[in-house]
Amino acid sequence: MIEEFMSGMIPSKLKMAQMAKYIDHSLLHPTMTDKELEDGIAIALQYNTASVCIKPYAVKKAAALLSSSNVAVCTVIGFPHGSNTETIKVTETLDACKNGAVEIDMVVNIGKVLGGDWDYIHTEINAINTVCKTNGAMLKVIFENDFLNAAQKIKLCEICSAIGVAFVKTSTGYGYVKQENGMFLTKGATLEDIKLMKEHCAPEVKIKAAGGIRTLSDMLKAIDAGATRIGATATEVILEQVKNNLQSTVNKEPKENTGDPRNNVSDFDY
Repeated sequence: MIEEFMSGMIPSKLKMAQMAKYIDHSLLHPTMTDKELEDGIAIALQYNTASVCIKPYAVKKAAALLSSSNVAVCTVIGFPHGSNTETIKVTETLDACKNGAVEIDMVVNIGKVLGGDWDYIHTEINAINTVCKTNGAMLKVIFENDFLNAAQKIKLCEICSAIGVAFVKTSTGYGYVKQENGMFLTKGATLEDIKLMKEHCAPEVKIKAAGGIRTLSDMLKAIDAGATRIGATATEVILEQVKNNLQSTVNKEPKENTGDPRNNVSDFDY
């Protein structure tokens, strides 16, 4: 992906459009006001991202503002801890779909994963996936990898593949783990986890990387590792870096010699 992006083989506008369509623009921070959510939706519209991933209560507003665009409405279920009952998660999903969501990012019951209750996990994911498919939405299952070991991540990949979900997702971005010094930190999407999930999921199950992807470099590395969707709050920063990178590439291309002496000197000579 990095080599393809840096190549001059693809028109710049197409590159920009392609990069934007990797991104779910995340508007999930608990402190975000209605005005900030609307401003975030405007950013997604400006860059034509894949989706806006927005807090559940704002789905109807997002659907209205995005109705004439091809930016999808995404929301979260059981977010961020995954501890709601299956009934509540199903109800949340139905409500989100009714209000206009077409992509659903659901957090697994993390305690059940850690306890090895795989029948519970399978039943819950399957129930929500069924609701999504019935209502024309696709499901992304959030693992919250910061809390899990490799065997647990692999088992989740196998369950999600058997059920046939659309995506598996690395993390919420809010899976903070208490450190020895008492501080809480989250790794979010690591390249190792993306590769592990890619290796152990069925080919038709895609990977969404979320948590800590704040630069174009972060994004390109995640895509190279196997991600086909990126959850990001830093959408504007990343896509401006894309624009600047493309402009830099254009400026470095040799100018055609048309007889104009200005084409025979460097840009620094002006």
